[in-house]
Amino acid sequence: MALDFAAGCIGGAAGVVVGHPFDTVKVRLQVQSVDRPLYRGTFHCFRSIVRQESMLGLYKGIGSPMMGLTFINAIVFGVQGNAMRKLGRDTPLNQFLAGASAGAIQCVICCPMELAKTRMQLQGTGEKKLTRKLYKNSLDCLVRIYKKEGIRGINRGMVTTLMRETPAFGVYFLTYDTVTRSLGCEPEDPYIIPKLLFAGGMSGIVSWFSTYPVDVIKSRLQADGVGGVHQYNGIVDCVRQSLKKEGWRVFTRGLTSTLLRAFPVNATTFATVTLFLMYMRREEECSMQDSEPQAVALQPLQPQAQPSSM
Repeated sequence: MALDFAAGCIGGAAGVVVGHPFDTVKVRLQVQSVDRPLYRGTFHCFRSIVRQESMLGLYKGIGSPMMGLTFINAIVFGVQGNAMRKLGRDTPLNQFLAGASAGAIQCVICCPMELAKTRMQLQGTGEKKLTRKLYKNSLDCLVRIYKKEGIRGINRGMVTTLMRETPAFGVYFLTYDTVTRSLGCEPEDPYIIPKLLFAGGMSGIVSWFSTYPVDVIKSRLQADGVGGVHQYNGIVDCVRQSLKKEGWRVFTRGLTSTLLRAFPVNATTFATVTLFLMYMRREEECSMQDSEPQAVALQPLQPQAQPSSM
């Protein structure tokens, strides 16, 4: 289990570095005003952020996911691996259940982390140099929210996070298992790395497709209150207002940038985790094989270690 946690940490950190710019674009598109939109689409948003806020603008709020996602991936891969061992049989249903349980458990950390990330990503929209900095960093953001709104404030969007993460992670691990089996990903395969990258990338895309509308509502609820104005009274009210103003297309806001991000991030994460586990387990096997002949050679010299009939 410790190996699963360590692999998740490393894979999570690699995924954050690759995917955070796409996530910033996704959040900006999801929460922008329909009456006064700043961006015309994914690529226009990307170019505008770079032009107005520099490349660093794409990495706003990275502190929160770098700390949080690294730990979250450790939890996800650790819980999923342990759940599979408890369930016993490696079946598609068990893969889904193990993934769903991992997704639900990590929400405790995921929800506050994404709240801080969203608020940081929206801070200083369109400004190269912030004229008014509300939050110093992700931790300061959470502290300020807690002082103002209490525990409920830092867990804003928890229900929608659970609604998104629980089925999404079930689909995530089920898809990865299905694709790796169909591709025949064996340790001796010379094409193991591209196969793992493809399987990881596809699992991310399918997972996001399965719950993306819920993510739009979660982002809107977590961004609500920035500037002191609250628009929504809850999940149902957010869905109703969003549909009334923008129609069904509101639930696809930022989908392009999400899918562009999903493939490289999850390809990197899953390939890193799988290769790390393969390498560490191979090292363990080698060390066990090396120690066995030594134990055999020492046995004749230690007859007193033999168990007695008494």
